[in-house]
Amino acid sequence: MTDATSLLDLVSRGRLVATHRPWPRYVIDEGTWVALGGQLAAGRASLVGLWAEPGAVHAALSADGAFCVASLECRNGTFPSLARVHAPALRLERAIRDLYGIEPEGLPDPRPWLVHSRGSSYPFLPVEGESLHQIPVGPVHAGIIEPGHFRFTANGETVVRLEARLGYVHKGIESLMAGASVEHAARLAGRTSGDSTVGYAIAFARAVEAAIGADVPARAHWLRALMGELERLANHLGDIGAICNDAAFALMHAHCAMLRERVLRAADECFGHRLMRDLVVPGGVAVDLDATKARVLVGLVDDIAARFPALVDLYESTASLQDRTVGTGVLAPSLAEQFAAGGYVGRASGHDFDARRKPGYAPYDALDFDVPVRSDGDVNARVWIRIREVEQSLKLVRHLIERMPEGATRTDIAGALAASATSNAETAPAGATDDATGGSPPRREGVALVEGFRGDVLVWVALDADGTVARCHLRDPSWFQWPLLEAAIEGNIVADFPLCNKSFNCSYSGHDL
Repeated sequence: MTDATSLLDLVSRGRLVATHRPWPRYVIDEGTWVALGGQLAAGRASLVGLWAEPGAVHAALSADGAFCVASLECRNGTFPSLARVHAPALRLERAIRDLYGIEPEGLPDPRPWLVHSRGSSYPFLPVEGESLHQIPVGPVHAGIIEPGHFRFTANGETVVRLEARLGYVHKGIESLMAGASVEHAARLAGRTSGDSTVGYAIAFARAVEAAIGADVPARAHWLRALMGELERLANHLGDIGAICNDAAFALMHAHCAMLRERVLRAADECFGHRLMRDLVVPGGVAVDLDATKARVLVGLVDDIAARFPALVDLYESTASLQDRTVGTGVLAPSLAEQFAAGGYVGRASGHDFDARRKPGYAPYDALDFDVPVRSDGDVNARVWIRIREVEQSLKLVRHLIERMPEGATRTDIAGALAASATSNAETAPAGATDDATGGSPPRREGVALVEGFRGDVLVWVALDADGTVARCHLRDPSWFQWPLLEAAIEGNIVADFPLCNKSFNCSYSGHDL
């Protein structure tokens, strides 16, 4: 029996929610929920997401390329903790406890996570041993980065433990979505993490489109991918330079910053916004690309492709830089696999996963591209993954422009919403409910997994009969990357933390919601 078969066989013991697309969702009992925890603990399945709504918890799961959602009704306001046996669930369960008051029974760490109690100190985990001292850093940092508190326990200069406290930029984005129109919720989704606005917008749009069965024009899919690859280019170029800057090599920082700025200016010229915010919408895209603007992007990739190899050679041939990045901040492949770490963090430590391939989505199913993977897991490996992804994105941008199909760029989402509501009402059996909350008629639910520049972005949405958002969950890849930073820094010197931190470049805002 394969991993995928065992996972799907297990969850399919429950009730299938017919209005959930495209992955199957089953409402299971408590015993099956506990059994799922055993699957996760044994490494036979991966946790893709874990969230709640009043009266229920949901887990998105994958095994061997198969994806599903399992739901458990929390009639007594409790559910068995998955974190008891699977560490990646811990912070997600703490967040569920904070936001919904649902108690994970057996939760190994009951401290609050996203909700910061006023007037009380946060009890960091104790560390015992001789000659240890603590170094608090943050939550306010130099520059313009967002707030997060890092508590180092060190022996001399060597880090024995790092513990992070996040949640300082919790903005209640999921609560703001509840009751909002699809259009307004799409704008909120694009502001979950500003540097990933395209990735989040695509994920939200695809989830809504799945929920209502909307057909999106082919050209819209290609334009979305084009914006997504430009976003990937800009962020990877910025990260490569910033990592080198944290290793005191400002020359790379300056050159990469100039290339990043060129990408942002080209995006502004071609799409009307440097970050391409609010341009991906449910039903398609809000802007088209004419031939003149397409030539601007071709010129951009030609210029970067000509300049970038020299920067790669500079990085590789600078001994002082290599001394700082090689062997620093090693993330073990076993941890990357356990946490299903996405993006450059996971792929630098051997976790070969890219949502553009699995579960996959248009137009990447029609495009040829490589996903770079390494196993050394250090800062240097995370730089090289970015370098190779820059090269792949340059090729993808060119192919997307050359092969862009003609036609419409947007479908009537209002009409699709109305048609979907009518179809649900006509086909729902007497007394049908949405299973999770007892509403009637059944909600329309959709889920999407999209590859942002940091890794896979998960969006799950439930729409009420009137087309408004009943519930939306957005899961940033940083939820599974932040804990791994704490593991990667152990045994390194304190002075190398900025270098390790930048090589992970986890999102504060995307995590804190």
